[in-house]
Amino acid sequence: MMKILLDCFGGDHSPEANVEGGLKALEAFPDLYLILTGDEASLKACLEGKKYDAARLEIVHAPEVIGCDERPIDAVRLKKESSMIKAIRLLRDRDDIAALVSVGSTGALVTAALTRIGRIRGVIRPAFCPILPTMDGGLVVICDSGANVDVTPEHLRQFAIMGSLYMENVYGVARPRVALLNVGKEAEKGDETHQKAYELLSQTPEINFVGNMESRDLLSGSYDLVVADGFSGNVLVKTTEGTALELLKKLKKDIYSRTIYKLGALLMKRMFMEEKDFMNYQNYGGSVLLGTCKTIVKGHGSSKATAVFKCIEQAWKMEQNALPAKMEEIIMKYDHYEY
Repeated sequence: MMKILLDCFGGDHSPEANVEGGLKALEAFPDLYLILTGDEASLKACLEGKKYDAARLEIVHAPEVIGCDERPIDAVRLKKESSMIKAIRLLRDRDDIAALVSVGSTGALVTAALTRIGRIRGVIRPAFCPILPTMDGGLVVICDSGANVDVTPEHLRQFAIMGSLYMENVYGVARPRVALLNVGKEAEKGDETHQKAYELLSQTPEINFVGNMESRDLLSGSYDLVVADGFSGNVLVKTTEGTALELLKKLKKDIYSRTIYKLGALLMKRMFMEEKDFMNYQNYGGSVLLGTCKTIVKGHGSSKATAVFKCIEQAWKMEQNALPAKMEEIIMKYDHYEY
C-alpha cells in the first residue's frame, strides 16, 4: 500500500477541493492510502455523505493554517500545528509514507522541505518542475520555475538530469528533448552562466540536449524539457498561463459582441470547449519539487478537485517508478563543487 500525505488547507478552495480530489484518487488507485492533515472537524464535514474506502483514509488533526502572505521561515518555525508542517514532519519521520501533496504556501513548503526533509545525495538544489500542454498535443516541463533565483551551470545540468528522468518515468517520454532557456538559439548567446551551461549540457550523455530555446517557442512541441533559473522559469510559466487565460477572455468578449459571432460560436461550441480544456492548467496537476529525499508535489493555490487529483497522480507515478533513487544514481556520476 502506497501512503501519500494530502495537506488539506492553504488553497483558495480548501478543504473541499482537496478532499474531493483525494477521494477521486482513492477510487482511481486501489493501492493508495491517503493521510489527510488539517482541522479534523472540517475534514469530517467534507467527508460526510461521501462514498470511499475508510480503511484507506486517515485524518491527522492540524488546527493551524499557513497563509500565503506569511514569511516562510517564520511560518515553518512558529506554526508547528499547521496542516503543512505536520505533514512535513510525518513525511520526515515515517519511512512508510512515500510522498506529500500540498496546494499551500510555496515559500513555506520549499523552506520546510529543505530544512526538514533534505536533498537526494549529490543534488545541490532541488527545483520546481511544472508541466504545460504543447500545440501538437504533447507536454513540456520547465525546470526550475521558482525555487532557485540564482543558479550556476552545474545547477542547470542537474535540473536537466532530474527533469529528463521525470519525463521518462512519469510521462513515458523516451529521450526527452532538453532545451536551455536563453535570449537566442545560437550557442554563444546569453551571459557566461548560460554559455557554460550550454557546454555542460552538450557534454552530458544522460540527457538529449537540443540547444537553446527562446521563450516564444515554449509551446511549439519542439521541446519536452526546458531548463532555466527559477526567476526566468517562473516568469515564463506565469506569462504563458496568463496569456492563455486573457486570450480566452477576449475570445468570449468578442463572441458576445455581435449576433453573427454568437451564431458561429454555437456551431463551434464543441471546439471551443476542447480548447478551453486544453488551456486549463487544472487538468495538468502541479509542480513537482525534484531533488528532495521524498516526493513532494505543489499544486496551484487555486487548485480545484481535478487539479488535486492530478497532483496525487503525479506523486503516485513518481513513487511507482522509484524516481529519487534513479536521480541519485546518475547525479552522483559527476563531481560537484558545493552542497
